[in-house]
Amino acid sequence: MSTVRLSRVTKRYQRGREIVTAVDAVSLELGRESMTALVGPSGSGKTTLLNLIVGGETPDEGTVEGVSARPDWARLAIVPQTLGLLPELTMTENVGLPLRLGATAGGDVAEVMELLGLGSLGERPPEQTSLGEQQRAAVARALITAPALLIADEPTSHQDEANTGRVIDALAALAGAGSCVFLATHDRRVLDRCDPVVHILDGAITDEPRLRR
Repeated sequence: MSTVRLSRVTKRYQRGREIVTAVDAVSLELGRESMTALVGPSGSGKTTLLNLIVGGETPDEGTVEGVSARPDWARLAIVPQTLGLLPELTMTENVGLPLRLGATAGGDVAEVMELLGLGSLGERPPEQTSLGEQQRAAVARALITAPALLIADEPTSHQDEANTGRVIDALAALAGAGSCVFLATHDRRVLDRCDPVVHILDGAITDEPRLRR
């Protein structure tokens, strides 16, 4: 049984006098116990598609099933490119924020931070850590509730080889425990661990990767 099903989902934007189709009649199923990668050049529609799945955007046509209009943040977790850490909280407090907001713990905050190489940074505010460390904290925050669905936008873009391995190992473990992980990426190290890999070009799903003309 799929976790999320998209049926001919389309999203358009007005850009001056031009209508731009950011996502074009996309049909897609995301199953449990899977780590699926979304691949495409910049501007191909990856982030818009992720936003449509999590409810940040409303499709102009088509349907998204499996995520309610008011998402259950105990079952859905997001790692955005902007990371979204709160500067007034410590790294530990940022990772544990979903639990303070009422979500059920799916793991121990200290253990998840240690797993992602953040064990010594718990009392620091985000501004006293590197961008890579902040990105791993955003991943840890998403993992802490063991969500049924985790959506991540370029979750290894600021990671070196060793820390990319930590991030992907953690996401793969979540998928192996029965969750659905869907991530947009350009990182070959990530693609090698994902199955299936979905290609998007000019807003449409393609059978094979192609370069933009």
